[in-house]
Amino acid sequence: MNLIQAIIMGLMQGLTEFLPVSSSGHLVLTSSLYKFFTHKDFVTGGNEEVVFDIILHLGTLLAVILFFKDDIIKITKSFFNACIKKDFSDPEAKLAVFILIGTFFTILVAYPLKVVSESLINLPYIVGIFIFITGCILYLGEWAAEKIATKKDKVDLKTAIILGVAQGLASIPGISRSGSTISTGIFLGLDRVACARYSFLLSLPIIVGASIFYPILELDLHEFLNFNWLSFAVGFIVSFISGYFCIKYFLQFLGKHSMKVFAYYCWTVGVFMFVFFKFFV
Repeated sequence: MNLIQAIIMGLMQGLTEFLPVSSSGHLVLTSSLYKFFTHKDFVTGGNEEVVFDIILHLGTLLAVILFFKDDIIKITKSFFNACIKKDFSDPEAKLAVFILIGTFFTILVAYPLKVVSESLINLPYIVGIFIFITGCILYLGEWAAEKIATKKDKVDLKTAIILGVAQGLASIPGISRSGSTISTGIFLGLDRVACARYSFLLSLPIIVGASIFYPILELDLHEFLNFNWLSFAVGFIVSFISGYFCIKYFLQFLGKHSMKVFAYYCWTVGVFMFVFFKFFV
C-alpha cells in the first residue's frame, strides 16, 4: 500500500459509496487494475487490504455523520425520549427504531454471505457480473418510479425490514448498497430523495459495527501495528472529502433526475470487468 494507491482508492470510495454504482465493486476494479499494471498478483495484501477498505468506509462514515448531523441529533434525542416516556409515536423516534430493525435484518442476511463476499475480492470478473446486475436493479427502480403515481416520504415497519434485507444482499461486491436500497424503496412507493436519506442513515450502524468488530475479531495486535498507517490516513481524508461533496450533489441530482444514467454506467463497467478479467488477464 502506497500513497498514490491510497489517494486513488480513497477518491474511488468517496465517489462510489453514495452513488448507486457499488463502492465495493469499484474498489475491486481499481485494486485489480492497479495490480495488473504494476504486475502484482491479484491475491495479495490479505488483511491489510481489508482493513484499508474499512478505513476508507470510516472516511465516508464521517461524511454521512457531518452531512446529516442535525438529523442524527434529532433522531437520537427523539429515540431516547421515547424510551424514557415509553411512547414511540414521534416520527423521528419511529425512524430510529426502523433503522435498528433494518440493521438487524441487514446482519441476518449479510453475515452468512461473509465468506462468499470476501472470496469475490479476488475474482473481479465475477464482481463485474454483479455490477451489471446493479445496473438492472437501478433500471427497474426507475421503471417503477414512472409507474407509481403516489409516493410517500415516511418509512414503515414493512419497508424497514425489506430495505434491511436489500442492504444485506449488497454485502456482495458489485451490488450497490445505495442503489439496491433506493431502488427497492422506490418499488415500495417511497420518494426517491426520502429513500436516499434513509439509505444513508441506515448505513451508519453497519459501518460502525464492521469498523469495530472486524479488527478485534480477525487481527492480532502485531499485524495491526505493521500496516502502512500514513497511506491509511491519506485514504481516509480523501474518502471523507470526496464522500461529503458526493452526498451533497447526489441528493440534488436525485431531486431532479433519473438514475438510469447510473444503470447504463453499471452495464458498461460490468461488461468491461467480465470481459477484461475473464479473457485478457
